[in-house]
Amino acid sequence: MDSFEFYNPVKILFGEGKVDEIPNEIPKDAVVLITYGGGSIKKNGVYEKVMNALKGYKVFEFGGIEANPKYETLMEAVEYARTKKVTFLLSVGGGSVLDGTKFIAAAVPFTGDPWNLLVGGNAYTVASALSIGAVLTLPATGSEMNSGAVISRKSTQEKYSFGSPLLYPKFSVLDPTFTYSLPIAQVSNGVVDAFVHVTEQYLTYPAQGHIQDRWSEGVLQTLVEFGPQAIANPLNYDLRSTIMWSCTMALNGILSVGVPSDWATHMIGHELTAFFGLDHAVTLAIILPSLLRTMRDEKRLKLLQYGKRVWGIEDGTEDMRVDKAIEATEEFFQSVGIKTRFSDYGITMDQLKPIVERFKHRGWKLGENKTITSDIIETILKGAL
Repeated sequence: MDSFEFYNPVKILFGEGKVDEIPNEIPKDAVVLITYGGGSIKKNGVYEKVMNALKGYKVFEFGGIEANPKYETLMEAVEYARTKKVTFLLSVGGGSVLDGTKFIAAAVPFTGDPWNLLVGGNAYTVASALSIGAVLTLPATGSEMNSGAVISRKSTQEKYSFGSPLLYPKFSVLDPTFTYSLPIAQVSNGVVDAFVHVTEQYLTYPAQGHIQDRWSEGVLQTLVEFGPQAIANPLNYDLRSTIMWSCTMALNGILSVGVPSDWATHMIGHELTAFFGLDHAVTLAIILPSLLRTMRDEKRLKLLQYGKRVWGIEDGTEDMRVDKAIEATEEFFQSVGIKTRFSDYGITMDQLKPIVERFKHRGWKLGENKTITSDIIETILKGAL
């Protein structure tokens, strides 16, 4: 296991009715901007509960943050927050709203071009940020307990991640009842998103991270067992609680300490969203099985461990067990309603070529061993047709 430092200051308020404790977490003199998405929070009662909790505060609101938050929309929020002299941001929604809110928090005090926070490299690190709180309504990204975010720019069809220790939420309210009204597709997306978050930190190579491996395997087994049940029983508090906490644990930093991470599936998936508008979880479900098949030799030992511990695969040759582990993964995605091939979405290899060219132009080398070049990305894309 490698040396590491672990820091996570987020206060989690988990359970029904915890939204009422928000006043204990926000300074009394704060000027609060509520951020949200398409407005579902005003239909399912969450908005009313949040506003009741904020009685006595000076409150503004900004809605319309997209499922893949757009830079153009977020810059409107940045200007609005500056005009209203906002001091505290409260994200009410899923991980995309919170990702967008993290960008707003960093961009409001930034004196240069905020796009540089995403593409400018180390010269443009976040030096200051507004404080953030979160009320989670869609468990998936883990953004409620980490300091990262992913932002898209519509005009250039680009999608980038960024982060800073200054962007950890001060607190996050996780009330499983707030997920009851979610469409089945969004719950399925959340399960797949969390699952792939774990595999990005786990399916690499052995690094003597035995605790991290067991934690990862536990989250994966939990998602496999309870994900379909939560989809089938949308009003079951215990099931929704399990999925909500699984999604948070999948990406709060605890699984990745001292061990290698991959993230190639996410980097390729970001381009698919940028070019085709596919849901983030859909891109992951398409790419991961093909990536595992392509990189099976580098990942062989962990794939065998994964097959045995998560799927109970012990019979057959090593090659057969690796095949079965990858097949089980793809079948799980399909079992929760996510299709796993480009052909399912009408996407051809000709349409995917610009993505290969973009990676070739950037010269990026992805994966835990930095061996995934543009040529290998092309093979991965072809394998998912």
